[in-house]
Amino acid sequence: MKLTLYKQFTLASSIIISTLLTFCLAGQAHANYLLDENASSLYFLSTKNINITETHTFDSISGTLSASGHLQIDIDLSSVNTLIPIRNERMQNMLFNVSEHATATYTANVDKALLTHPVGTAKRVTVEGDLTISGISQKVSFEVLIVRLNNGNISATTLKPTVLNAAQFDLGTGIEALREIAKLAQISSTIPLTFSIEFTKQ
Repeated sequence: MKLTLYKQFTLASSIIISTLLTFCLAGQAHANYLLDENASSLYFLSTKNINITETHTFDSISGTLSASGHLQIDIDLSSVNTLIPIRNERMQNMLFNVSEHATATYTANVDKALLTHPVGTAKRVTVEGDLTISGISQKVSFEVLIVRLNNGNISATTLKPTVLNAAQFDLGTGIEALREIAKLAQISSTIPLTFSIEFTKQ
């Protein structure tokens, strides 16, 4: 009798443990991710007077990556940081017009298999999606290295800059206004963009 009860207890325990493991693994497989702003950065270059190139960034970016592979990154355009306050203000108002278009958004779908690769796995991929700035959307692709980190997070780092054309987003007039007010001979309309971002598993 005692042996029978012991077997029943052992069987019940095994079922409970198996169920819990299945639940945990299913949760991992269907986990969503949030962009970790403190571990992420996005930079763009501007060139003036032909040969003077400077690096700028945005201090506030956010984003999500779903278990199905849907990616969305939001860039707070009012957080543009050129290290010169007056230039920040001019870009906010004369280039991005943040009073009407405060956020730039990038959306894409990535292979969800990348989210379940073994920890430490690195994969070179091309991410193709839609970038929306000032209400205008254009197809933009990035060559990135995606890595599953030891803590379960996902990192994505550009392998080379993606060059944007300001005219495609109707930013040409704003660039010309910046050129005139700064009394520059020229500001390039091509904008190389790079990023290194990390998504935290929820």
